[in-house]
Amino acid sequence: MKNKQITRKITQGMYVLTTKDGGCIVDAVSQISAGENPLIAVSVMKQNYTNERLKKNEKFALSVIGENTDSEVISVFGLRSMRDVNKFEQIEMMEVEGVPVVKNSLGYMVCKIVENYENETHTLFIGKLEEADVLEEGVPMSYAYYQDHKESLIKVKVGANQTVWVCTVCGYIYEGDDLPEDFRCPKCGVDKSFFQKK
Repeated sequence: MKNKQITRKITQGMYVLTTKDGGCIVDAVSQISAGENPLIAVSVMKQNYTNERLKKNEKFALSVIGENTDSEVISVFGLRSMRDVNKFEQIEMMEVEGVPVVKNSLGYMVCKIVENYENETHTLFIGKLEEADVLEEGVPMSYAYYQDHKESLIKVKVGANQTVWVCTVCGYIYEGDDLPEDFRCPKCGVDKSFFQKK
């Protein structure tokens, strides 16, 4: 028996990954070399719109999320797609080296993409660190912390006369009165039967 729940014990940090015209929450980030311009690797789901945008841009940024980060950052960058909404208009951002970063974060790293590798489900992007700074002190949010506090970190705001559908697997939000018949979650791939109407 293969119990993939054990992979949740591989705990790493939580980040907002951005490029000029895309952004999402990621946790598969690693520093893979040292020196003046270390290499930083980040893995992004192929279905994710940000993956598509990364392949059309030269740089990406990683904003480090703290445990005290506003839950709206998690909801906007983790549960919505820039195919549907402009995330940069909903969260306070600033631009560094031509890439948006989250203003209210612990800090950021801006990297120039030097290589990418494809596998069945993800693309591994490797970037050379070009710019970085610490914006405030705090405890970085880990994947384990996120899993333990998911209920309080993910909040779905629904406006008057607005209907949204929430994926019960990953939390992705689809805005609209009805889900298309052949709809699949663009984040985790499950079909419409896994969505709840809000």
